[in-house]
Amino acid sequence: MTMNSRFAQTATLSLLTACLLAGAPVTAAHAQTAAAEAQNSASSIAPIQGLYDALKSAQTSGKTAQQRATMIAPAVDRAFDLEAILRRSVGVRYNSLSPDDRTRLLGSFRQFTIARYASSFKPGSNAVFTIKPQTRTNPTGGQIVDTTIGGGADNGTPIDYIMTNGTSGWRITDILLDAHISQVAAQRADFGSALSKGGASGLADLLDRKTTQFLHD
Repeated sequence: MTMNSRFAQTATLSLLTACLLAGAPVTAAHAQTAAAEAQNSASSIAPIQGLYDALKSAQTSGKTAQQRATMIAPAVDRAFDLEAILRRSVGVRYNSLSPDDRTRLLGSFRQFTIARYASSFKPGSNAVFTIKPQTRTNPTGGQIVDTTIGGGADNGTPIDYIMTNGTSGWRITDILLDAHISQVAAQRADFGSALSKGGASGLADLLDRKTTQFLHD
């Protein structure tokens, strides 16, 4: 039995027990709904768990930024819908970009995302990662996974993830810092300025420079 299956089974049994204690009728439909909701939560949480596992490993054993980037990259690829994030961060101008420009931008954005994590979670960071077991419905679609990242002595900073279920499964399509500051919205302002000055090449060059800075130990 997989971890996700065990999660769904435990949640279903908990609901059944609560209904019995309360004297509420338990039907097969109720049980199936509970199992589906639990499975949905577990599936949307799994990419975040994989990302956090990679970050914990990187901050423990990644001696250099490049080593940490190599460790983190597969988890970033599995957890994020980077193209969706890039598209929303660029805005309406994305539709007018050539296929070559989109390809280069996506490659630069991927390296930038990985390098930013490699720079933030280094040996000695001692970050503690906590994921709430229940997801929330996002009003505009998808699920929200609530987490915190912080030191062992504090409650951590709320980092929430907007998860969207697509052809590749559940993927991150936005991050909310302090539970309300959208990373996509913040990037849209930064990216818009670079696009206005240098077009797609200018934005890709900016991301490449930031990547180099992040990977400089």
